Amino acid sequence: MNLARVSANGQITVPVEIRRELKLKEGDKIIFLKKDNGEIVVNNTSLVAIREAQQAIAGSMYSEEEILADIMKLRYGRKS
Repeated sequence: MNLARVSANGQITVPVEIRRELKLKEGDKIIFLKKDNGEIVVNNTSLVAIREAQQAIAGSMYSEEEILADIMKLRYGRKS
């Protein structure tokens, strides 16, 4: 079990084991997703984008680079 304390500003430090598992590095963004059952899931948005790209590529006529560039543009408002 990993615990984190919420600061007065609402900030938390992600425990080292979780950072390693999510492959988080300085500057990464994380996303909090609420499932239908109320469970909260935390993901590294970089990994989410990569997974979405891999799924999209499976049946697409677009190149991997084009799909990933579109995902980055949608998520972060910039080109990859």
